Amino acid sequence: MQEQNRQSAVSSGQASNNVEDFAYKESFGNSGLIITQLDNLLNWSRLSSLFPMTFGIACCAIEFMSTGTTPFDMDRFGMAPFASPRQADVMIVAGTVTFKMADRIKRLYEQMADPKYVISMGSCSNCGGPYWQHGYHVVKGVDKIIPVDVYVPGCPPRPEALIGGIMKLHDKIRGESIMTSRNNG
Repeated sequence: MQEQNRQSAVSSGQASNNVEDFAYKESFGNSGLIITQLDNLLNWSRLSSLFPMTFGIACCAIEFMSTGTTPFDMDRFGMAPFASPRQADVMIVAGTVTFKMADRIKRLYEQMADPKYVISMGSCSNCGGPYWQHGYHVVKGVDKIIPVDVYVPGCPPRPEALIGGIMKLHDKIRGESIMTSRNNG
């Protein structure tokens, strides 16, 4: 019965952080034994404890902050924001990126430990938004500076959209392998 429920959840596209979805579990007497691949175990632990860097540039940062509040609760995904790039796994770029800020973003990205991920939140960080056509100072997307893993559209995107982006990042992490290297630019 559990196998049928798991198969239906997987086929319907629902994301799960349950260790049983990544492992084969069989009971031997009074004790349990979990057999899994090292890739699955590392990916499950990595996606269950992402630490985003608290980094907001413009109005999208307000929506990023509201994602951590009670109605949306990023903690249920195991995400606790960190102010230091050395302990952070995820950089969420939320807002308009100017050329003056680009060097600082790249420096913060380089200070993050591997594996590191980037979520571009909002149309300003995705493609420059409405500002790049008439302003000389706006970068036409943060992907011109650092590699981006997930794009979250909207101006500004709702907290539900950011949670959807986090779940897309979970799917990406779930498919990684320690045998293949990740090109981080």
